[in-house]
Amino acid sequence: MSRAPLAAAALVAAAASCAAPSAAQDASAGKRAAVACQACHGTDGLSKLPDAPHLAGQPESYLVRALRAYRSGERKNEVMSVAARGLTDDDIRNLAAYYSAFQIEVKPRAP
Repeated sequence: MSRAPLAAAALVAAAASCAAPSAAQDASAGKRAAVACQACHGTDGLSKLPDAPHLAGQPESYLVRALRAYRSGERKNEVMSVAARGLTDDDIRNLAAYYSAFQIEVKPRAP
């Protein structure tokens, strides 16, 4: 018996679990929590500060990983390490849902 169908099913299930949003995420709650982020990352997730990255439109999974890494100390930044320390897993998922929901359009500059 071939294992190919089983392997294919496992790949489909793994891909679906990566793409599926968490049931605990709540972009509205993320918007409320994002007030604390606005001083550095802008009111719309588009930073005006040179050392603070844009958050709007970033992939949700990236934002979750980054915030968890700041919270654990795996990723270091003076401000973000302190800011992320008090975030729960739900807070992180909600913030990631909020910022990833922004649609970013990139246009070339006029010559």
